[in-house]
Amino acid sequence: MFLDKFKLEDRIALITGGTRGIGLSIAHALGEAGAKLVLVNRTDPVGGVQELKDAGYNVNFFEGDLLDRSVPQKTIDFTLEKHGRVDILVNNAGVAQHGDTEKFNDDLLDKIMDLNVDAVFRMCRSAIPHMKKQGEGVILNIGSISGLVSNIPQPQTAYNASKAAVHMMTKSLASDYADQNIRVNAIAPGYIRTEMTNLPKENEHWYPTWNELTPMNRMAETHEVASAALFLCSPASSYVTGEVLVVDGGYTIR
Repeated sequence: MFLDKFKLEDRIALITGGTRGIGLSIAHALGEAGAKLVLVNRTDPVGGVQELKDAGYNVNFFEGDLLDRSVPQKTIDFTLEKHGRVDILVNNAGVAQHGDTEKFNDDLLDKIMDLNVDAVFRMCRSAIPHMKKQGEGVILNIGSISGLVSNIPQPQTAYNASKAAVHMMTKSLASDYADQNIRVNAIAPGYIRTEMTNLPKENEHWYPTWNELTPMNRMAETHEVASAALFLCSPASSYVTGEVLVVDGGYTIR
């Protein structure tokens, strides 16, 4: 009975930034649970789409840059054209940039806010009308512990602010659409082994600090976030909405 609640047979899951890193692992988790996948990214540099197809999942790929304001609606239209529904939306695409505030240029600030906040808003705005018509829907936003604490030693005020915005957006949407049977939650990952945390040599001295401040004394693997995503996207979490689930090895408890 309980294992059945994690099944997603014939559900349609749209995942932004789903061709690598955390997004790709989430795609594997939802695909294994039976969901049909639509991935959105500018490119597929690591062959994530083919990897998912080789695993036997039903996968479609939409090539688009979410910094383009028209792309969120186009991705929803593409998903509806292919499957007629949008059951699950995972807003995973994002960018992390470090830098001292007084030296941070406007172009970089705009990129962070446009992708991490504005694109998430637009994706939700485009998906929600169809979820309302269906009478149900699930939205999962990928936030960060950086939206909860000012983690160190990297200076990243703009990134932290963008992820805090994602968390509040999640709560606000959950409040607004709970009576429409649309659940909205977020995951706040800690330090995860991805291309995003593959530091250049001049910053490798950050790793010991990250591990020292994490009670479990290690970075996570992407599948450890994907398991949490499967819970929040499945009927197993049917009474959970407006939550930010922290997956950080205990970083934020100290």
